[in-house]
Amino acid sequence: MSILGLKKKQPKTFKVKVITMDAEMEFSCEVKWKGKDLFDLVCRTIGLRETWFFGLRYTVKDTYAWLKTEKRVLDQEVPKDSPITFHFLAKFFPEKVEEELVQEITQHLFFLQVKKQILDEEIFCSPEASVLLASYAVQAKYGDYDPNFHKPGFLAQDELLPKRVLMQYQMTADMWEEKITAWYAEHRGIARDEAEMDYLKIAQDLEMYGVSYFSITQNKRDTELLLGVDAQGLHIYNPNSKLNPNKSFPWSGIRNISYSEKEFTIKPLDKKKDVFKFYSSQLRVNKLILQLCIGNHDLFMRRRKVDSIEVQQMKAQAKEEKARKKVERQILAREKQMREEAERAKDEMERRLFQLQDEARQANEALIRSEETADLLAEKAQIAEEEAKLLAHKAAEAEQERQRLEVTAMKTKEEKRLMEQKMREAEQLAVKLVEQSERRSKEADHLKQDLSEAKDAERRAKQKLLEITKTTYPLIAPPPSDGGDPSLEMASARMDFKDTDMKRLSMEIERERLEYMEKSKHLQDQLKELKSEIESLKLEEQQQAGVFAHRGEARAYPDPPYIPHSNRNSAYMAQMAYFEEV
Repeated sequence: MSILGLKKKQPKTFKVKVITMDAEMEFSCEVKWKGKDLFDLVCRTIGLRETWFFGLRYTVKDTYAWLKTEKRVLDQEVPKDSPITFHFLAKFFPEKVEEELVQEITQHLFFLQVKKQILDEEIFCSPEASVLLASYAVQAKYGDYDPNFHKPGFLAQDELLPKRVLMQYQMTADMWEEKITAWYAEHRGIARDEAEMDYLKIAQDLEMYGVSYFSITQNKRDTELLLGVDAQGLHIYNPNSKLNPNKSFPWSGIRNISYSEKEFTIKPLDKKKDVFKFYSSQLRVNKLILQLCIGNHDLFMRRRKVDSIEVQQMKAQAKEEKARKKVERQILAREKQMREEAERAKDEMERRLFQLQDEARQANEALIRSEETADLLAEKAQIAEEEAKLLAHKAAEAEQERQRLEVTAMKTKEEKRLMEQKMREAEQLAVKLVEQSERRSKEADHLKQDLSEAKDAERRAKQKLLEITKTTYPLIAPPPSDGGDPSLEMASARMDFKDTDMKRLSMEIERERLEYMEKSKHLQDQLKELKSEIESLKLEEQQQAGVFAHRGEARAYPDPPYIPHSNRNSAYMAQMAYFEEV
């Protein structure tokens, strides 16, 4: 069997990836599907009913285009990639978001798209408005501000402000976060859909909100301009200024818009006004401009008519849904408030419990301290009582000591008087001894003189005797041994007698001297003993004076009589002088 040839089978489906503002979806589409089939599938998938604001956009070379609903998908200039990528975006913008956006999903998609356009600086926004819009975006994402949960730095990973605003001021990320948080804290109680709607209500007043810009040239002079198409009409701008248009054509004032290749003609409703013409060099861009003009004009006319049954049902359902959600939010807020009150009451009860426990602990500690203090005071009282007894005993002992000291002082005074009497007697004795010493000295002098005279008389007598002996018996021989001369014996006896008297006299003098020295020594010992007794008495008086001064009972006693030093020592000096002389 021969095979003549086989035809290549064409696939019956193709893959499509649709990117919304918050999700990505992939679909398997049939080859025969038109743009409307794919668009309806996406709307059903995300639950969108307000389909007239949106479209599927794709990229073509250096521009973009919107998928036509009446033509097959593969017959349009879509990319040949697999899967084919489309972006589900808002194609037309409402004049008043609060009145026209009914579904919550519609509001959410518009909120995400407008927010992205502001952050990408496709829509100009002042720094103040940017901070306010960022606070609503934070409220929509995080709910009510809770300082216990939303700590500093919780917005570090969120993109909330345009880079142009961040570069315009020399502020740190923490400073911007502080400013946004200050506004964010004031939005407490606003639900997510309400915060997104408040965001859109502020954004719709921005000059570049919902405007699609295209480069054009004016007739004949080829002056470069910008054409802006939005829900209000057509606007002509200078290339360097997208905020303030030079000329505007509201939809209500346009009678007709004609398009012929590269030339556009705008005919005002007022025939007296001039027709405005402009040129666009790209055919694809011209088709896009015409498509946007037709769509915005249709919506403009539609807003001025009575809503269709479908729209009325949607608005009624949305109203009911909002009322139901409002009731649910109120119930939830009431429950949340009750829960917070219960938690606060619980916290208060716990705090009160802790406080009572702490007070009980403190009272218990105070009781223990009081008991310890009472025991300590009792112990101190016992110690004080014992000390009082000891002090009373010491006081009695002190009184006895005082009495003893008084008796001792009286005895000391008597002894002092006796000592003074002894001293006076000793002085008198010393005076007598001095007188006796002087008398004895005189007697010794007389005795010395008598002894000297006796020695001289003896010497003269011996001399005279020798002279007589020599003159009377000059030739007399020595006497015989058996007998002697009586005159010589008599002379010898006289001389012996003289010698015996001298010796006896010397012995008497020596004996008297010894007796006197003994008496003098005895007197000296008595004087020394008297002196030591006087010193001891003085020491005792000083000690007694110190004791009396310490106890506050010091008494004054008279000082012992002063005895001159010369009188006390004169007897001793006289005796020593006499003995040295003797």
